[in-house]
Amino acid sequence: MAKKITMQDIADRLQISKNSVSQALSGKPGVSEETRRIVETAARELGYEYTSVRNQLQKSEQNKTFALIASEFAFSLKSFFGEIYLSIERELSKQGIHLLIQPISEHAISERQLPSFVQNKSVDGILILSHLSTDYINEILSTNIPTILIDHHHPHINADAILTNNRFGAYTAVEHLLKLGHRKIGFVGNTSYSPSYYERLEGYRLALHHHEIKIDPTFILSDVLEEDEDLRISMSKLPKQPTAWFCVNDGFGFLVCSYLYHAGIKIPDQISVCNFDNGQLSQISNPKITTMDIDLKLYGIKAVEQLIWRINNKDAVYQEILLPTTLIKRASTGPVLTRD
Repeated sequence: MAKKITMQDIADRLQISKNSVSQALSGKPGVSEETRRIVETAARELGYEYTSVRNQLQKSEQNKTFALIASEFAFSLKSFFGEIYLSIERELSKQGIHLLIQPISEHAISERQLPSFVQNKSVDGILILSHLSTDYINEILSTNIPTILIDHHHPHINADAILTNNRFGAYTAVEHLLKLGHRKIGFVGNTSYSPSYYERLEGYRLALHHHEIKIDPTFILSDVLEEDEDLRISMSKLPKQPTAWFCVNDGFGFLVCSYLYHAGIKIPDQISVCNFDNGQLSQISNPKITTMDIDLKLYGIKAVEQLIWRINNKDAVYQEILLPTTLIKRASTGPVLTRD
């Protein structure tokens, strides 16, 4: 009769304590993810019978239905939000969770018309991609369906949120310009459009403050529309140009580069340009634009993880999870070659 494999057998093989084996197989804290994988592998090889926490979680989530809600405008931005949506879809597919997708019109937002599956509470969880109105989001939250915000938050909204670390990302971008010798750095963006954009302005200010650079308020264009004509008017009114622009997103970065090109200003010889998001526009611009990259796939992974966690921990305090950004240096930034 074959000997029954025990936790002690696994511990002896790996030369670790039985307690560590128990923690690894039960999913309890106290061991690293690498140790957990090694223990699970050894358990399978020795024929130890157990049900992993990961399998238990996936089994418990089967037959659930989640909804992904966003404005019609957000769904149209396929190069950015489309990547997040695809990541969410992949993660839910792995776990056997059904996904409903619902674009929300401006009329529905203004009238607070909720989708029928929200009104009927026929979904187990909701993912809200980007910002709708605060009143509309709170109308959804009033149903008590577990809900996660993606790339949006607000002081009047009590919900978990998956966010970009906008302040530190902008700080890194501006610090990159400072290291190149720039001291006259401008900011372009519409901070009233999104809390994320305001946070990027805060990161811009923080970097200049930390490096003891006096901010010139004439270089801060924080209420410009993301439109060619509005940007052209705002920039043409400036008494002088900075040596570098930090732009709140790819769209503004592309428009700034276009304006400078038509004004006969060389990039980066005369003015450097840096932006945020690493979308398609920063990659097709001539020159290609230095940018802060966001891991959009990670957005989807973390949003799904947090929603599953929230369903199982409904009374826990709300959390905001900040995802890091990465500086990608391209041809649009260079050292200061011309000075006033």
